[in-house]
Amino acid sequence: MQKLLLASAAAAALLAASAAGAEDIKIGVSLGFTGPLESMSPAMEQAALMAMKEVSDSGKLLDGSKMVEVKGDNTCTDAAASVATVERMVAEGVKGILGGMCSGETIASLEKVAVPQGVVMISPSATSPALSTIDDKGFFFRTSPSDARQGEVMADIILSRGIKNVALTYTNNDYGKGLADSFQEAFKKKGGTVTINAAHDDGKADYSAEVAALDSAGGDALVVAGYVDQGGAGIVRGALDSGAFDTFVFPDGMVSQSLVDKFGTELKTSFGQNPASEGEGRDKLLELAKTAGFDGSSAFAAESYDAIALMALAMEAAKSSDPKVWKDKVMEIANAPGEKIMPGELAKGLELLAEGKDIDYVGGTSVELVEPGESAGVYREVDFPDGKLNVVKYH
Repeated sequence: MQKLLLASAAAAALLAASAAGAEDIKIGVSLGFTGPLESMSPAMEQAALMAMKEVSDSGKLLDGSKMVEVKGDNTCTDAAASVATVERMVAEGVKGILGGMCSGETIASLEKVAVPQGVVMISPSATSPALSTIDDKGFFFRTSPSDARQGEVMADIILSRGIKNVALTYTNNDYGKGLADSFQEAFKKKGGTVTINAAHDDGKADYSAEVAALDSAGGDALVVAGYVDQGGAGIVRGALDSGAFDTFVFPDGMVSQSLVDKFGTELKTSFGQNPASEGEGRDKLLELAKTAGFDGSSAFAAESYDAIALMALAMEAAKSSDPKVWKDKVMEIANAPGEKIMPGELAKGLELLAEGKDIDYVGGTSVELVEPGESAGVYREVDFPDGKLNVVKYH
């Protein structure tokens, strides 16, 4: 009896120790729930929450710790609002932040809050090339590729369709200018001609002046490096109504169901691209999302799931939720060597890490991080022959 009591006491002590090690790990979700990409934010948040639930339900993260959302609207374009949102999250004790969403506000939040306070940000959708060279002290990663890569892919897709002359308009911010410059450089090197490279401002009721300038410059298609819920859509509407253009090229800020809902069959000769992958990981992510009740193919949803997964796995690899510690494990768990981990297998990944084994997180976007901590980049080419989004192939 005495041995049984001692054994029971020892077991109780172990359970108490384990419980004492568990914590509610707060994770900031800083997205543009209002603003020029607001139609994309719900699925991105749902994907992030799906990953948090998977990790929490597993009981495998840091002695049974849970991941808890701290939600914030960064508006996507208002740097001051984004900084204030991230400041609040840091004050609430978050151990990592999913965000930002748009490039300019991401840069501001990173430089003014996250880096000085030592909190990791992993963006699923900020794509400006400027983020590749920012002095982030190792506190910034992104599961979406740089627009330096997107510019090359877009140039190849346009030329493959026999189009050699395009007009180009971009939203007047870090994202738009970075993508426009990257594309123009790549397109010219490959033999294409950009007839005009002109900025447009978001939030205007009338884009007739901008459309007139684009029309005057001419081109076989109009590249719209803008936002689907703001000026980008306004430019397209104005161009269609005036007859200036009927073929458009859409990069990632435009490719979404919202675009199809707005224009439908008017896009029958248009096309574009956005970050996405194919294969086992994506298929599993789509299945999980369907069960959870949202569209996993929505823009940057898979990147959001993967960002949260990387946080959890890096924490377990580091045996710490301290972002100053776990940031150094992100590149390690994201790349080979190691056992490949797919969506829905986060418990398996956490178990392997707890045993001291290597993993290679593949996730829903075929994660492969290159220095300085961003996705190497796979894109899907899309078009809209029947007024619906159709995947052509992957690049």
